[in-house]
Amino acid sequence: MKQDNLMTQKKFDEIEKKLAHLKKILRPQAAEEVARLAETGDFSENAGYQNAKARLRTINHTILFLENKTTNASIIPAHKSTTTVEIGTEVTVLCDDNKTKKFLILGSSETNPGKGVISHNSPMGSSLIGHRVGDVVSVKLKTSTIDYKILQIQ
Repeated sequence: MKQDNLMTQKKFDEIEKKLAHLKKILRPQAAEEVARLAETGDFSENAGYQNAKARLRTINHTILFLENKTTNASIIPAHKSTTTVEIGTEVTVLCDDNKTKKFLILGSSETNPGKGVISHNSPMGSSLIGHRVGDVVSVKLKTSTIDYKILQIQ
């Protein structure tokens, strides 16, 4: 599956903040701990040293991962149209059971289905993209197909 680099400015800022904390606070602390424990002697039987090195490696790996995310990020622009469902819009739909649901369509890194935030790559998100108010959209799931009528786009 292709990496999804779409994110809101808010998510991008959260990642940048976490990255700064890792680089300025956690990595220097971990490196200092490794250096301190290295002075205590035999590395092969020094569990504290081994644990500190593992923690430093994890921090460095996380920094590389987050730097990659920010370098390749595509910020979801503020949507201009409320006539067509697109990434970044909130959609209110009427379900088969006559209940309404709201979905905010974002990139995969920000999904939270329990709170109505879905990915544009999900069956629901990809089915809604490009449709307008009044359209009935059929969403194919593993075992069934459900129809949703688009009531509102924000």
